[in-house]
Amino acid sequence: MKPDMFEKPVTILLGLGIPTEVKSVMHAYQILIDWRNAADHSRELALKACNAAINGEIDAQTARAVFVAFAERHDLLAPDIGSLIAANKKRNSNPHIR
Repeated sequence: MKPDMFEKPVTILLGLGIPTEVKSVMHAYQILIDWRNAADHSRELALKACNAAINGEIDAQTARAVFVAFAERHDLLAPDIGSLIAANKKRNSNPHIR
């Protein structure tokens, strides 16, 4: 695995809510560069973390954690579809409830 790849991708919602898998530090960095609010403090922290990971100063997982915090702050994290499906099946498991 490349040193800038995340062990687990981060799925975020971009644009009109399109799920996007962010698999590497470089992809996260590109998203942060394109972010609409350049003066955002959480963006700046995530950019610094990605830049440090690109330069080999920190590992990709640390940069991922900071990127996830940025995504959480801006409500960009996509819901985990697997857990939503499981919750829906559990809720609909009673045959007497329609």
